Amino acid sequence: ADNNICIKAWRLMRERYAIGAVRIVLEKRTPFGAGLGGGSSDATAVIMAINEIYNLGLDNPTLASLAAELGSDTPFFVYNRAMLCKGRGEIMEQIDVDLSGLWLVVAKPTGGVSTAEAYRGVRPATPETPLTELLKRPIDEWQGSVVNDFEPHILAAHKDIADIKSSLIDAGALYASMSGSGSAVFALFGDKPELSLPTDIFVHVERI
Repeated sequence: ADNNICIKAWRLMRERYAIGAVRIVLEKRTPFGAGLGGGSSDATAVIMAINEIYNLGLDNPTLASLAAELGSDTPFFVYNRAMLCKGRGEIMEQIDVDLSGLWLVVAKPTGGVSTAEAYRGVRPATPETPLTELLKRPIDEWQGSVVNDFEPHILAAHKDIADIKSSLIDAGALYASMSGSGSAVFALFGDKPELSLPTDIFVHVERI
């Protein structure tokens, strides 16, 4: 579709660098409406691929600046590492978070959360302890201190999401949180988890 964000990325690069046509094959692996930045990462991948295909020689800050024209979280995917994002997402600071060896679970219910609903009810708050300091603590101390401000009203309105988060914590998660504005929940485990989740939801498990 003409309004697809990947097509918008190609048009942006065509206008700036007079590139020709490209063939884009999109294999979606991230569920839609999960709050995982699937569309944003796809668009950034198009920008980075065009940079390589046409040997444009653009550096990461330039690529991130281009990606920022397509959305708030698109620049993040240029760097493929942990970043502290400020502003509307385009101001990034490198941070060190070592999750190697842990098990990651991503679970998403069949329903979704609209962007309008998510932002209508959010009440952003600045933590007493800076997030950069909180993330230096052991991961099993994150729960309750490293928080997602979208959670209170979303979990109250969507019992299925709240139940998934509770189930992951009950299964022994070191940390569990809703991803972005939802509706996916992610969790970190020290060992491969034994999960008891509804069979109709999307579940992905991998070792980091």
